[in-house]
Order: sequence, then structure tokens, then C-alpha cells
Amino acid sequence: MSDNCCSTTSAGSEVCELPSATVQHKPHSEVFCPECNQKGKVVQGQTVKALLSVSLRSIQNTDYYFCRTQSCPVVYYSADSKSVFTTSQLRERVYQKEPSVDDVFVCYCFKHTVSEIRNASPEARVSMVNDINTGIQANQCACDLRNPQGSCCLGNVRGLIKQTEQVSAQS
Repeated sequence: MSDNCCSTTSAGSEVCELPSATVQHKPHSEVFCPECNQKGKVVQGQTVKALLSVSLRSIQNTDYYFCRTQSCPVVYYSADSKSVFTTSQLRERVYQKEPSVDDVFVCYCFKHTVSEIRNASPEARVSMVNDINTGIQANQCACDLRNPQGSCCLGNVRGLIKQTEQVSAQS
């Protein structure tokens, strides 16, 4: 796997997970958001540091978790809940928090927005996925730093494409 967060296998399928060595997981631990009480996803400290718009003096040397609950304002929090960061404290808007807002990025590295994906033709959507895969192969992906969830966006892009195609089929 390359140094970035995404890679493509020789068969052309993408692998979009951070290398396990870059994220320190607590075995069998479940850490829940202090606001919505939903299970969080561990993220690298560098992701939190890169995306916060507040002083980094408030960063603890600890594991941070990403809250993907749409209705919850919390984005990152520490296991002890002493360090909590909300959407208003980030440099980027968070797709998981605003999935229906047109100008929110779904792909943070290659700048594909919700409206761009929704309004694209089926051919253009395939082209967007190919564009992302090409960027991944060229080591231009930096989802671990640019994407608030701290991991590859391709699953989000494909999920939005599928959702959009289902809505179009029902119309």
C-alpha cells in the first residue's frame, strides 16, 4: 500500500483504508460520541490538526474519534470527552453532517461536490470515479488529511451516486 490513504490493486479495484500502522486502535474498545451517544470511528491526530480552525493548543495527545451522525454537531472527540470539536470549529464542511447541501465536498482531494455528482450524467459520474481512481494511482490522494472522516472518500462518492441513481429511477 502506498503512503497515502487509498490505493488501487493490479486488478483495478480500489482499497480505501488507512494502513493499520498509522492508526492506533484500542482493541475491542467502543467509544461513543458525548453528544449523540453513537459509536465513533478512530481518526489520526494529523487529520484533526489539519481540519481544525481553532488553536491547536487544545489538541490532546490521545486518540480522536469521528462522529458521523448527521444531526450531531460534534465532529471529533477524545475518548475521555475532554476534547470535543464541532462543525463550527472546522476548516471544511463535513459531508456526513450536510449530505444534501449542494456545495459540500464529497471528494475533498479532487473537489467533487454533492451537486456536481447529483447533476452529472451517468457517463460523467463514471468519469468522476475514474478521475478519483487515477488520482489515487498517481499518489495524489490525501484523504487522511483533507477528508474530515480521515479515510478515503470513494465509498461516499459511490454511495451518493447509487442514491442519486435510485431517486432518478423512481422518478
